[in-house]
Amino acid sequence: MSLIGNIIWLIFGGLMSGIGYIIGGLGICTTIIGIPFGIKAINLGIATFTPFGKEIIAKPYADDLLTTIFNVIWIVLFGWGIALSHLIWGIILAVTIVGLPFAKQHFKLMILALLPFGRDFA
Repeated sequence: MSLIGNIIWLIFGGLMSGIGYIIGGLGICTTIIGIPFGIKAINLGIATFTPFGKEIIAKPYADDLLTTIFNVIWIVLFGWGIALSHLIWGIILAVTIVGLPFAKQHFKLMILALLPFGRDFA
């Protein structure tokens, strides 16, 4: 099921979404200060390519001070917009029965888009 879901996901927007995250991440990486945030955006783009069959896992350092500071900066600058986009698309897709599995993936990606530091997609 996850292979078919990922293929359908890629055809109907997942590929373009992932490419958008990667291009945005590369743009953020052009500044030295933005490199950690750009790398997280690129990782989020790669995770967006194949979300079916994967779960968000918290790393042991997920609650450290530096991770929390990076997550707060991320939310203020980038995360709220990305998470809002996933929320809107998730709600739109949840209206239809066929879109429910894809809405679930958007809600899963929304959590990762809000707090990417200290969490991974596996």
